[in-house]
Amino acid sequence: MTTSTLPSACQPAPAAHAGTPALGRLGLAVLLSGGFITIFDLFVVNVAIPSMQATLSASFAQINFIIAAYELAYGMLLVAGSRLGDRHGRRRLFMLGMAGFALASALCGLAPTPGTLIAARILQGAAAAMLFPQVYALIRVSYDGHARRRAFGLLGMTLGLAAIAGQVLGGWIVHADLFGLAWRAIFLVNLPLGLLACWLARHMPESVEPSGAAMDWRGAVLVGLGLALLLLALIEGPARQWPAWTLACGAASAAALAAFARLQRRIAARGGAPLVDMALLAQPRFAAGCLVVMLVFSTASAMFLCYALLVQTGFGRDALTAGLIFAPASVGFVAGSMAAPRLVARYGTRAIALAALLYGGATAALMLQTGSAGAHLEPWSLLPALVWLGAAQGAVNTPLVNLAMGLVQDLQAGMAAGVVSTLQQVGAALGVSAAGMLYGGTLEAYAHASVAERHAHAFASAMQFNVAAILAAAALLWLLGRRR
Repeated sequence: MTTSTLPSACQPAPAAHAGTPALGRLGLAVLLSGGFITIFDLFVVNVAIPSMQATLSASFAQINFIIAAYELAYGMLLVAGSRLGDRHGRRRLFMLGMAGFALASALCGLAPTPGTLIAARILQGAAAAMLFPQVYALIRVSYDGHARRRAFGLLGMTLGLAAIAGQVLGGWIVHADLFGLAWRAIFLVNLPLGLLACWLARHMPESVEPSGAAMDWRGAVLVGLGLALLLLALIEGPARQWPAWTLACGAASAAALAAFARLQRRIAARGGAPLVDMALLAQPRFAAGCLVVMLVFSTASAMFLCYALLVQTGFGRDALTAGLIFAPASVGFVAGSMAAPRLVARYGTRAIALAALLYGGATAALMLQTGSAGAHLEPWSLLPALVWLGAAQGAVNTPLVNLAMGLVQDLQAGMAAGVVSTLQQVGAALGVSAAGMLYGGTLEAYAHASVAERHAHAFASAMQFNVAAILAAAALLWLLGRRR
């Protein structure tokens, strides 16, 4: 689960002013709905993937893009959403983002082809990046002290529930086949809910920070182009046997990212506000922390995608059953998240490293159980390992962002939070492409086997990426703990 996002922290947190009107219960409820809807759509797509494949005749590569497109657009525009909200009004950006999200969701639900669905998912991710930072910012400036802690506690609970609902409620929506819409209903339901939230948001107080940094649009275009080309190469390359154009995309991606780094250094040298302060990433400890964040968060979306394909496409279970099997893992995640602060307070960074090892162990257990059982696997038998995985993942994810933020000085906290928040989603998108590459390749290699056998081996193959990523993260965490 990936609910530890901090997109709103892309700039130093403003203090709550005595003259700032409180949001009130209605305003807070509207903001919480914005947080819920963006995280819900991050998770719900996974349970709908088999239904999408059946109705759209989508290829495996296109399925990867449907998931990764949202995550990439969301991650790359978080900083932009935060800065635009500061300068032009947080309520205004929230309303525009919510309206855009509702309309983009309608486009997703009406998409006639995989290509149009991918394009609509990009728009949906961009709209989410506009509205989500305003949720945090408006809570920060509207409350203080205990009221602020309570509001953020409610937000954290809402995001956790959204992740669980994405699996269970999303599975029920797809299984119920409301009005014969199949998977389309998971998107179309956002239209009335989003428009209602947008209309109610008119009653919230406006909040502006005119001194906020201007947006570096050239940098945003370069880094977005570089990462999009990288995803295109990683997803389409294996599916098409690495034609020359996919290799050219990889080379162009490297060139665009290098140009982005040079541009950021020039902006900083002129005293401007770069999208990313490259001097920050030059700090070895913070760079290692960022790499850990990318590695850990790359595994969650990959797991959800592969799990949905295994249980639904491979073993023929419906979306609701798949969600119910996974639901206890979400309970484990909540339990691990609650235990993590006490463990870290007592044992430090090494507690996170140990939790990462347990997370990797749970992933390895799922990989071995599925690979050895093959076509004879009973999906419900995965439940113990899934609960183990959820609890360990919660114990890693919850303190991880705070760990990375603690590796920089307070003066750099705003920029660091923006970098960490973006890398969470970028890592998730790259994880989908990497695990998808292994999953799709194994399906082709076992073309002669039964459907269940093919998907069991494909899941076990894809989880090799997750195990490797988690073990690398655990090693880095152990080193950070020793040097702390």
